[in-house]
Amino acid sequence: MNTTVSRRAFVVTAASAARVRGAADRIRLGIIGTGSRGSYLMNVANKLGGIEWVAVCDAWDERRHRAAQIAGVPVAEYGDCRRLLERQDIDAVIVATWDHMHAQITVDACRAGKDLFVEKPMTSLPMQGREVVRAVRETGRIVQVGTQQRSMANFIEAKQRFIDSGQIGQVNMVRTVWNANSGYLEKAPPGMEQKPPGLDWNACLGWLPRIPWDPKRYFNRFAYWDFSTGGQTGGLFVHLVDVVHWYLGVERPLSAVALGGIYRYDDGRDTPDNINAIVEYPSKLNVTFEATITDLNPKESAAIVFLGSGGRLSIFRGGYRFIPAEKGALEITAGGAPEADHMANWLECVRTRKPPNCDVVAGHYSSVACHLVNIAYRKKSRALWQKEWEV
Repeated sequence: MNTTVSRRAFVVTAASAARVRGAADRIRLGIIGTGSRGSYLMNVANKLGGIEWVAVCDAWDERRHRAAQIAGVPVAEYGDCRRLLERQDIDAVIVATWDHMHAQITVDACRAGKDLFVEKPMTSLPMQGREVVRAVRETGRIVQVGTQQRSMANFIEAKQRFIDSGQIGQVNMVRTVWNANSGYLEKAPPGMEQKPPGLDWNACLGWLPRIPWDPKRYFNRFAYWDFSTGGQTGGLFVHLVDVVHWYLGVERPLSAVALGGIYRYDDGRDTPDNINAIVEYPSKLNVTFEATITDLNPKESAAIVFLGSGGRLSIFRGGYRFIPAEKGALEITAGGAPEADHMANWLECVRTRKPPNCDVVAGHYSSVACHLVNIAYRKKSRALWQKEWEV
């Protein structure tokens, strides 16, 4: 039996967006980090409407100028995010910087009275999550973490239909796979051997130790531990494990093991181009993770597969497929849904003060699952959950 994502699910998300667009007051926005992801999020917000751009911030003046054009109205341009956060005429901020800056900017923005949409992973070190959660709890700000599956209609529908209903039965293993992501092989454009005069490299480094200009790091942050959270772990596994946490109601892993290495792209990177991991949870659950960029075949390259006693659910952004365990029962399939629903949910929550679909507690525990894998990989031994990571 073939089905599509229910009309009701799409109506709900469309109605949410309509409430944002139809409100008399407009949300005054700023953005910090206006590279490819930040520019994409600006375009999403523009399409949703009900917003007014006030300021853009990036360490590179060329990206700031492009972001100002996307805004479509005169905006202030900053190279220092602190100046943007000082403004009293900004209600909310989108943060799309590199991973190592997410936590500190989130804390600073909350303390400055701003609501936030912060890209994943929320943290680059396990203990950063406690500071973020504390800041949000003390200030009452609305913070949405950018694991957008929590707002996509096909994920919401599949959870209600197969998980919440109990149809999937007992789940003791979930396989997660995300291979062939060519974005992890970006190269610096010709002529970037010298740093552009309008690019503040120290601002890019933030709290990290000062190192000379490195165009490979700038244009392919996923290849380096300092600019990313383990490369494919913090960039990809965080999305997958976040769905597992959400669907199955788990948060704290017990332990993790991981193997992998740099098998083909020995180009100066220090994050693995191949990695396999197993994360163990106290509810008698194992979650596996597989990622490689040495196979770039895009077909069937990403999935989350819940192996239940009542059936098998395979789901990702393109849709889902449920195979019942009952002999002779028909498979159930459905298509994907818009990513923009996550931004729509955040804007609605900024107006209503309701909790967003992915709050900072969820963002923290999904990030820490990645940190645990990274620790296991780097130590080449089993990594155990630490009590001090709990919030």
